[in-house]
Amino acid sequence: MATRNSWDQRISAFLLSPSQFLSCTTPDSFLSELLDELRDDKPNDYKKILLLKLLLEYPTVLCATTSVGEGTAQELMSVLSLTPQKSVNLKCHLLLAITNILICTSCLDSQAKAAEDYTNFLFSIIQDTNDNAGGPSLHLLRVTACDCLREMEFCHPGLLSQKLETLYYLKQQETTALHQSYCMLYTRGLKNAIHLLTLQNDVDNAKLRGVLGGNEGFAWKSAELPLCTLPFSSMSHIPQLPTALDCKELKSILSLLLEESYLMTPTLQAAVLRELVEVVAMIPAVPPVIFKSQLLRLFGTMEVELMHAALLMKGTFTDSLFTTEDENFLLKRLVSMAQHPLLGEPDKQFYMDCVLHFPENRPISSSGEEGLPVLVTPRLTLSLLPTVFKDSTTMLCQMHLLSLVHLEADGGDEDRGLTYLFNHLMALLKIVENNGSKEMVVTTFRVSFIFLTHFHHMERFSEKLVDSFRQLYLRHGRLAPHLINLVDRIQECLAESLWPVQLLRALQKSIVEMPLLQLTLQDLSWHLKVLGRAAQESQIGQRSTVVFILNILINSNLCERRSWQVGNSILAVCRHLLQHPTLSQMFTEMADLLQHMSRNYEDTDIQDHARFYYTLTTNLCWAKLAGVLAKGPEGRQTKVRSWSAILADSEGLTNCLNVHQTDGCVLQLSETHEHIPRCEETVTETLKTPHEKGLFELYQEQLKTSGCAVQLTLRYSLTHAKGTDPRFDRIFTICLHFDTNTSHYEDVSDIHVPCLFRDRKPPVVELSLKLRQPFPTSLRLSAIFTTEDGLSWHTQMPDVDVSFPEIFLPVPLPLGTSRECKEEVFDHIWKSTSSGEPSSSATSLFCFKTGSDALADLIKGNFEDYLVAETWDQSVWKVFTFLPPLCHVLLMIVQAEDACQIHIATDNWELLPHIGSYLQNITALSKNPASS
Repeated sequence: MATRNSWDQRISAFLLSPSQFLSCTTPDSFLSELLDELRDDKPNDYKKILLLKLLLEYPTVLCATTSVGEGTAQELMSVLSLTPQKSVNLKCHLLLAITNILICTSCLDSQAKAAEDYTNFLFSIIQDTNDNAGGPSLHLLRVTACDCLREMEFCHPGLLSQKLETLYYLKQQETTALHQSYCMLYTRGLKNAIHLLTLQNDVDNAKLRGVLGGNEGFAWKSAELPLCTLPFSSMSHIPQLPTALDCKELKSILSLLLEESYLMTPTLQAAVLRELVEVVAMIPAVPPVIFKSQLLRLFGTMEVELMHAALLMKGTFTDSLFTTEDENFLLKRLVSMAQHPLLGEPDKQFYMDCVLHFPENRPISSSGEEGLPVLVTPRLTLSLLPTVFKDSTTMLCQMHLLSLVHLEADGGDEDRGLTYLFNHLMALLKIVENNGSKEMVVTTFRVSFIFLTHFHHMERFSEKLVDSFRQLYLRHGRLAPHLINLVDRIQECLAESLWPVQLLRALQKSIVEMPLLQLTLQDLSWHLKVLGRAAQESQIGQRSTVVFILNILINSNLCERRSWQVGNSILAVCRHLLQHPTLSQMFTEMADLLQHMSRNYEDTDIQDHARFYYTLTTNLCWAKLAGVLAKGPEGRQTKVRSWSAILADSEGLTNCLNVHQTDGCVLQLSETHEHIPRCEETVTETLKTPHEKGLFELYQEQLKTSGCAVQLTLRYSLTHAKGTDPRFDRIFTICLHFDTNTSHYEDVSDIHVPCLFRDRKPPVVELSLKLRQPFPTSLRLSAIFTTEDGLSWHTQMPDVDVSFPEIFLPVPLPLGTSRECKEEVFDHIWKSTSSGEPSSSATSLFCFKTGSDALADLIKGNFEDYLVAETWDQSVWKVFTFLPPLCHVLLMIVQAEDACQIHIATDNWELLPHIGSYLQNITALSKNPASS
């Protein structure tokens, strides 16, 4: 049995990264170990619940197929049957895990036998009402069973459609808190059963009574037709029963369910009401007024869940249930709840959102957009006026709602309300000016955005805001990114608004008029960002900006300070200025600025860019210059041909400057069987001779001092793929790029191949891999190459698979070491591994049937390079392999009378799954292979 880390560590490692954890083993083997641990009596319930957590969160990872899911569910049912009666919590988790696996692995849809057995088992649990004396702990098992059945009914609608009479009886007989669970289960089954009836033809009273009084088996084939759920797009899309049906019994059941809903918690009440709304919507014979008695209770509730249910009723039944008085009362109720002192802020924000989108308050136009509020007036929303003491989210919601309300209002008291909103914004700006927190800064600019999007056209407010932002920026230059972002967002929403240009013009004027002696390097960085943004507006003159920057460079030591960040910011401003329509009016100053930077700025990169801009400015017209410097929305060139247009408007030049993508695979790597110097031929020259001390001790010292190579070299032939285009028959300067998808290998360097001709011998490529852990992997491979016509191409190549046996190397002992010495080292490592002293060591046994001749061929074909001892008379062979960087795999092959045994020892237990798979592959030709 392999030595393993504790399950706590393995569970944590799996939850941290399932894919990385399973790269060291296989899902099947890990699942098998997990089920073994669950079957074991030694672990306590807490540890088993932790193990079940893996199946609850990652069922499809551990159970990839339906058959594996069914088998796992059967194993867990076996564990459940053996679990003691007192372990109620563990039993509940087992029920949840089994349900989860059956649903996620499609066992429920395929009607697997395990799913049918388990469903019958769940139903037997909810029918067993003899646990009343056991208290809440035993009731928990029935509650969980009800939840599992309800989830299965949700995923397989109609499953319980033939069990409604039994469920109704259980619901009526239960007097404990379990009544809620039974009621939820019955309501879900009733809704799906009615929905299935609406999809059938020739529905009569007998069929309806048969559904309500059904007491047969589970309806596994009832959900072949897809079932949709509310909310429907309109009442005309709701499937309904025929109007001629006698629904008195059904109406009585619905009325009783509504009455019983008083006894439930708010969350379960809301869930039941939602189900019943869907049921009534499908039955024309039952009028929506059946909910009328519930409305007063729902209107007066403080529970958000129940208000959700009331709004669902309104959206579903509209005028059939709600009168105009009801709508007005509900709207006023929403407004009052939006400022109720006993409610939390999230609840208040929900109610404000309901007021904001109340259908009768904001009629929808023909284009589908909501209009301005018509029912909510400024007087009604006096209690929702924002204050600086509110949290950020609430303040933003109130500001948005009240802005819409006052935008619709005109004159009188409404103007006072609008003035209050503006004064509130001014108060926020004052707080920011007095060094408010970062959250307050962000909130203030968001409030400013909301206010401006609604009232930017009012000059008495917009002009004051421009001046306030200007003064705020002069005191706090660090707010430049917020101001620029505000300008950008306003322009996105209101393309016709002139306010962003007015603000940028005011900021530019204030910056260029600043005394140079008051500027600091940090302030200058912020100013350059604002000036660069202002330079993007064609309505703003830019000559003052150029003069301002030139004066700074001439009258300060900025050029000598070699600040790359400031120099790059100045160049960014220059780039926008070179694209400005008024460039001709500031051409001389602009040329002076660029020339001064190219000569005096003591940073080579800044000098080169400034010289390049100067060359463009003095040699190209403005239209050409703007086309060359234009950037796309993501900072890239708007056209591929922009730079080539400086020299020649040539399509051929553009093709040469780009890397083209091939339509399919052009190149591939093929395995070659040529000999490669292995580890024992390339290292161990420094290992001392074994006359002073034992060879094993010297070998251990060699491993500790990293004397062994950890690099694995594989050799491939680079060839053309089949069916490639003839223009790729002769290619040059090939660069092969490898991407590793695991942390077990270090990054692989690119490999360069001079050329590849179809009519010549393919070149050999040596792939050097540095291993951190000796596990198989797959490398993604692509290539860039050049063809005879001078074009560059990129192609995706087939992945390179590094199999487990390709990692095998002979043990890195000195050249000429005899087999006897190698066997001595083998025996020492075998003894230390078998004793279990190293924490990561492991042993195992693999058995298979084969004849002596077949065994000889197997050993010669697979282990000839790694044999350190062979005794045909005793039928024992020792195979000694080294896996870089520091792992060993030892095999002792013994020929018994009826089978061949391979004893396995390794100093890394995580290699066992790969060793087992490898041995199964090479012994596949033998008859009846088996492993243990």
